Amino acid sequence: MEPKFLALEQEKQDRILNAAMKEFAQNGYKNTSTNNIVKQAGISKGLLFHYFTNKRELYLTLYDYFVELFLKEMQQKVDWEDKDIFSRHRQIAALKIKLFHQYEHIFNFLNAAMSENSREVKSELDSRKEKFINHNYREMLQDIDKSKFKEGLDVSKIIEIISWSMEGFAYKQQAKFKGLSINEMDLEETLQELDRYIEVLKYSFYK
Repeated sequence: MEPKFLALEQEKQDRILNAAMKEFAQNGYKNTSTNNIVKQAGISKGLLFHYFTNKRELYLTLYDYFVELFLKEMQQKVDWEDKDIFSRHRQIAALKIKLFHQYEHIFNFLNAAMSENSREVKSELDSRKEKFINHNYREMLQDIDKSKFKEGLDVSKIIEIISWSMEGFAYKQQAKFKGLSINEMDLEETLQELDRYIEVLKYSFYK
């Protein structure tokens, strides 16, 4: 991220980032209008391109910034000594909710980027996605305690099922929180609901 952008007050940074992520997530790269971004952010188009040279740079910078932010937060906030897959997913879920409070479109944007096929960004985006998925995101599940699973189960497939379930829960919460202010979101209630789903999964797959 450009130092001159990071020099802005946090509220203004967040306003621009959220507006850009919302447009890219909803419309894809090709159909996103920078006019709509600046309108939602409450800034001029000239100011946007003072911080980002063009739409392509804005898109790739957003992707890099939020992937790095997510990974940095995971490294710092997750207890990696805890090898239980459900405990690890719960910690990551709490982290996602925290990030969602500040950047409500972050995960819609990152998920949309996974299927982005515009030629203008596809090549560079594909290399970034491969590193994120294969090198970083999957590493967090490589050292889990597999001895807790029931005998005879295909653990690799069970891990995928658990990950899909956690992602599905995250999507459900995003829809639930849409349009609410931070003060209206109940983190503790959300984590309690997640715990109930985890108990069902534990009963199904753990000894």
